[in-house]
Amino acid sequence: MTYPKPVMKMSELQSMGFPMEYLLRVFRTNNRAIAWKMNPTKRNSPIMFDTEELEKFRKQESKIKY
Repeated sequence: MTYPKPVMKMSELQSMGFPMEYLLRVFRTNNRAIAWKMNPTKRNSPIMFDTEELEKFRKQESKIKY
């Protein structure tokens, strides 16, 4: 899958069709190479995703499930 930007917000990925529950689960894996808060001290800070690392995670996860 190709992404328009190397780093994207969760809302941008949702508009591409990713479910919010999936993106939050990826964020909660605590792998900061994939997802992090723009400003961790602020509660409502946007969650950012490295699209290359997200794609690696997605492919690896699909191999494990099937």
